[in-house]
Amino acid sequence: MPLPLDEYRCKLINKILFAGSQDEVKRFCDAAMKGLERHKVNGHLVVRFVDKLINELEQFNPMKKDTQQWSNIQMARIQFNRIKHQLSAGVN
Repeated sequence: MPLPLDEYRCKLINKILFAGSQDEVKRFCDAAMKGLERHKVNGHLVVRFVDKLINELEQFNPMKKDTQQWSNIQMARIQFNRIKHQLSAGVN
């Protein structure tokens, strides 16, 4: 992967925050996971990447974000929690 995972995660969070719709958020989430797969990132690193993303998204304060950003954050949390469950099912 051209970017270190921490930097990739930060860029993804910024894209999520400034997405224009929930569909765009879903596309960003899907594209991120496909990118990790395409670059053959180790499964354990992918799980850790998703866990860190979820944790960072949970740290946002709704009082400090506008309505669209908060909606995007919630959608991304839902998407990444689904992905986490899919990854857990695949690991076991």
